[in-house]
Amino acid sequence: MSFRLIDELQTKAIPVSQSCRVLGVSRSGFYEAKRRAAAPVVCKASVHLRAAFVASHQSYGSRRMVAELSNRGIAAGRFKVRRLMRQAGLKPVWKRKFIHTTDSKHDLPIAANVLAASSIRPRQIRPTSPTSPTSGSEPAGYTWRW
Repeated sequence: MSFRLIDELQTKAIPVSQSCRVLGVSRSGFYEAKRRAAAPVVCKASVHLRAAFVASHQSYGSRRMVAELSNRGIAAGRFKVRRLMRQAGLKPVWKRKFIHTTDSKHDLPIAANVLAASSIRPRQIRPTSPTSPTSGSEPAGYTWRW
């Protein structure tokens, strides 16, 4: 807003440097804002983007959209297409190829739990085992026995 005011004051013969100093903005910022476009230009790719997205049954991502737009004669990079899709709220939806499920409603026999019935236990670490740090007490504390 202040840059527009400075622009209006400049037409009334008030120097830009004085206007910028009074309003507390930098001169370089004023000239940069003046150099920039006033309104964002609507990219023609964004118009065709939605049509191509609907034609793909909302399944194309940015990479396939770039290929589709280039087939239509519109040159746009992947990151620009990705940004335009994000701004337009176009998010592809795809069908999952394989869903892992557990079918517990079957008539097949269930295998017995062999580990629960087994009396064999894995090797335990005992206090007298050479891998236990508590196997021998030394004056300086516990040490590993070799």
